[in-house]
Amino acid sequence: MGTQATNRRVTAADVARSLGISRATVGFVLNGTPGQTISAATTERVVAEARRLGYRPHTAARALASGRSNLILLVLPDWPIEFSLGQHIDEATHTLESNGYTLITHTLHEDSRSRPLWETLQPDVVVGLLPFSDALVRSMREAGVPRIVPDPDIIPEVQHSEEGARLQIEHLRSLGHERIGYVRSGNPRLQQLIDMRQATALEAAAEAGLSAPEVFTLAAPESSEDPPVRDWVGRGITGIAAFNDDVAAAVIGAAQRAGLAVPAELSVVGHDDTPIAAMIEPRITSVRLDATGLGQYLASLAITAMDGVSASPLQEGSAVSLVERASSAVAPKATRI
Repeated sequence: MGTQATNRRVTAADVARSLGISRATVGFVLNGTPGQTISAATTERVVAEARRLGYRPHTAARALASGRSNLILLVLPDWPIEFSLGQHIDEATHTLESNGYTLITHTLHEDSRSRPLWETLQPDVVVGLLPFSDALVRSMREAGVPRIVPDPDIIPEVQHSEEGARLQIEHLRSLGHERIGYVRSGNPRLQQLIDMRQATALEAAAEAGLSAPEVFTLAAPESSEDPPVRDWVGRGITGIAAFNDDVAAAVIGAAQRAGLAVPAELSVVGHDDTPIAAMIEPRITSVRLDATGLGQYLASLAITAMDGVSASPLQEGSAVSLVERASSAVAPKATRI
């Protein structure tokens, strides 16, 4: 005597067989096909029976029939998912879900030997935080990806920038600091982002008529070595623009252990306004990123690519702002502009 399988997927044909009606009628109801003359009573019967039997739509089949999977693939650089980036992704996920889309993230690793997700998921849109290389664009197109953001065929009017670093320099300049140092993280996975922020900081200093900031790099994250903050101060540096709040906290800690007063002898400005900025003493002046606005903007780019609705504009100045706290102050009198 045979046994009936209990883990077989319930299909629309099972619903039709149970109700004694045509497979086409059930399909029209479950797929919400417009233009059909199906009574309300029949529709209710189909929906109720589908629920009773545990019917779930076959995503791949539905995507094949409609030409859409409602999947958005966000391709991330090989950066650690830190506080601000995590906030962006959370907000983009929420915005896309409220519009009927599912966001999936995929991190690119240089040494990866696995197939990229755009070859297996059939996403409607592939979105990148940064423009894709020609090789990646070619791979996506060969896999049949219909929409890529940023569009590789259009030169963007506004290139990706890290304007927060400009605010750091402008803030220190407004406090009279002439000699500024820029301190990089020692995390090798962040080098691309660090380079962008550093370039903006140096550009802002030149525009403000300041000498180019001296650039320092912290030891690797696993190192317990303090940065030589006293040497920096001895060379006349009175203000530090740090790559992020973790770097700012490391500089402040090293300064205090070296017997230097922050901000009386050295002002420090962080970036990202992460929770640590308000946890240590002195609390860190930092650049706050509009995580909600940036996440929504990222989602709107994907929705625009899908539905042709214009993305909500994101003003460059509205994406970042400076939060002044106790780690920055007027430059020491001997060096004040």
